[in-house]
Amino acid sequence: MRRKIYLLLSILCFSVLASAQSEWPIFRGNQELTASIKADLSPDLKLLASFQTEDEIKASPVVKDGIVFCGSTDGWFYAFNLKGELKWKFQAENGIEAPAVLLDGKVIFGCLDGQLICLDEKDGALLWKYETENQIVGSANWKVIDEKTVLAVGSYDYFLHGVNLADGKGLWKYESNNFINGAPSLYKNTVVFGGCDGLLHIVDLAVGKAEKTIELSTYVASSPAIVENIAYVGDYDGRFFAVDLQAGKVLWTYDNPEKDLPFIASPAISGDLIVLGNEDRQLYAFNRKDGTLVWTKRLSNRIDSSSAIAGNSVFTATMDGMLYRHDLKSGEELWTYEIGSRISGSPAISDGKLIIGASDGRIYIFGTD
Repeated sequence: MRRKIYLLLSILCFSVLASAQSEWPIFRGNQELTASIKADLSPDLKLLASFQTEDEIKASPVVKDGIVFCGSTDGWFYAFNLKGELKWKFQAENGIEAPAVLLDGKVIFGCLDGQLICLDEKDGALLWKYETENQIVGSANWKVIDEKTVLAVGSYDYFLHGVNLADGKGLWKYESNNFINGAPSLYKNTVVFGGCDGLLHIVDLAVGKAEKTIELSTYVASSPAIVENIAYVGDYDGRFFAVDLQAGKVLWTYDNPEKDLPFIASPAISGDLIVLGNEDRQLYAFNRKDGTLVWTKRLSNRIDSSSAIAGNSVFTATMDGMLYRHDLKSGEELWTYEIGSRISGSPAISDGKLIIGASDGRIYIFGTD
């Protein structure tokens, strides 16, 4: 009897793990935006398939149950399988650069005309639209508050918008002092985001009011990653910060005065290591506890794409179309692939595959047979 129970539990645990690894349902893979999974990818990655759109891919793909969801600057949003076969497509009224969120059978994404669009995940049918007053380039995030799922999305109209997932009705608007580029990250019942106002905002999702604002001094174009009560984020002057959200203060700052190019990319975090690229072509790995530089590697071009971590591998793309794999602990280069067209979106990792889009309008799927 005990053996049967043990076998049942083993099967259940394996099923849960497999299910978790088959989804990358939000920008950076999870609501804390850490872009890290425990399982490594095969050392023998090769291009398995691709999907062609009619214009640049700047959005980062998301994945669920073997289906890739991604918008294009051609104004269409696409759903296709890991063989590159189209399932459905939806025509928006403008280009799409924002990553989607997959939630409760729905697909939610923003457009360059300021519309937040919600589609049915199965067939792409339009469920609702919500309008902001300027472009949306970052992903939404969400939280269930008082039995209501609240979406939070930033816009270039300076507002973070709270939207009801059920019907697309606006719940509140929180005003920042400048454009909001990145995605908000989830922290308890709040979301955390940096903007072009140089502040890190912590906003209560129930009422749309700031719990705290923390000064970082200059533009923040990237999205923060959160571990426990610490947010990690870079700025436009090349500084990188660890911020205690509970205390409302900066714990440590990495700042190389000889290099002041922007951190456009968002950090990926695994254990005590933080990895992200910079416009100075360097891929940096920091100790999460104290900000010391563990290793750095110079890549072939600027790095606007945010890295993703799978097991002991870091995957990073550059603006000249190179895709790199490095050892997480040492920074040793393990693999490269030349796409040849600039990459600004971030990879998704699902079902043992790496999925990433490029400016040639194609979304590439890497894996093994």
